[in-house]
Amino acid sequence: MIKIRKSKERGRANHGWLDSYHTFSFANYYDPNYIGFRSLRVINEDTIAPGTGFGTHGHRNMEIITYVLEGAIEHQDSMGNGSIIRPKEVQKMSAGTGILHSEYNHSQTDLVHLLQIWIEPNQTGLKPNYEQKEFDLEKDSGKLNLIASSNGKNDSIAVHQDLDLSAAVLKSGDRISYFLKPSRYAWLQVVRGAIALKDLSLENGDGAAISEENELIIEASQDAEILLFDLA
Repeated sequence: MIKIRKSKERGRANHGWLDSYHTFSFANYYDPNYIGFRSLRVINEDTIAPGTGFGTHGHRNMEIITYVLEGAIEHQDSMGNGSIIRPKEVQKMSAGTGILHSEYNHSQTDLVHLLQIWIEPNQTGLKPNYEQKEFDLEKDSGKLNLIASSNGKNDSIAVHQDLDLSAAVLKSGDRISYFLKPSRYAWLQVVRGAIALKDLSLENGDGAAISEENELIIEASQDAEILLFDLA
């Protein structure tokens, strides 16, 4: 079964300096049909104006992944981490028992466009942890690349949840397949471009909740970038 979440149906909060689209219920946006999907709790598509950002704020007991599409975001946290996250780089912050951090657009002239993803951990009260890695999806275009997993396998980022998160950059006409094991679920997010999932068309910002499926056939109808969550 595949249920499409169209981009235009997402929640939106435009604060001027921040324009954010919410796939799932978040902050003042509430949709009882989209609280989350399995352990996937948040997919926010954020565009942040130059020289602005999120001041110091706290998180607890959440796995937070930042996936940058354009520009660069500057991160600082109470663990002493300070970094710049750019396209091709993925950051994970395990908030655990509690963490304070800030995120600012590193540029005074260019927008930042990113996805922020929240995953509910399978354990609470963990020691906070930070990880950042580069993944050259363009070099490995046309196939799925594992970027996060429960045990950090294949040099992916480790998260405290039973999931595999893969990303792919596809050229128009590229076709890939992915097999879901029994009792597994998937969420497919189109980051940009357009694809066909079986006989369904998905475009930039669209998502799909997938259950009781065996093989997923994904074909790029134009150049595209996707995220695929394999979930317990």
